[in-house]
Amino acid sequence: MDFIERWFGVSPDGGDGSTELLYIVVIAAVLALIVFRRSIAKRLRKPPS
Repeated sequence: MDFIERWFGVSPDGGDGSTELLYIVVIAAVLALIVFRRSIAKRLRKPPS
């Protein structure tokens, strides 16, 4: 997990890969929100029982 270092030539996390992992997790979360937005909105509108 060192694509930032290879692509841009900088190492923002000291080479341990944590920044790249964070980017991947954030992108996956955003994609999940986009895919499931209708079901999430439906659950938020549903009154508590």
